[in-house]
Amino acid sequence: MSKFSNLINNSEVPVLVDFYADWCQPCHMITPTIKSIKSKLGERLTVVKINSDKNQQAMLKYQVRSIPTLILFHKGKILWRNSGVMPEHELMKVIERYT
Repeated sequence: MSKFSNLINNSEVPVLVDFYADWCQPCHMITPTIKSIKSKLGERLTVVKINSDKNQQAMLKYQVRSIPTLILFHKGKILWRNSGVMPEHELMKVIERYT
């Protein structure tokens, strides 16, 4: 089992996965939002960034068709997903439901 699969299947806290690409401008726009939320939630949330150009298998498995795509996992189950940029307060509201 890959380190990624192990993390999303066995983490005690929700795991927010950010599918991004280096060339993607909206991906760069959402990065500070994700960092801010992680700093506010600390140990209540794990954040993983997946480079879509280097991880085609994960893109296919989770049917990620556009980036940025955020998927919130807990114990291997998808709790929530969203494609595109969203305001920090909206993303925080969603994540706090599960943390």
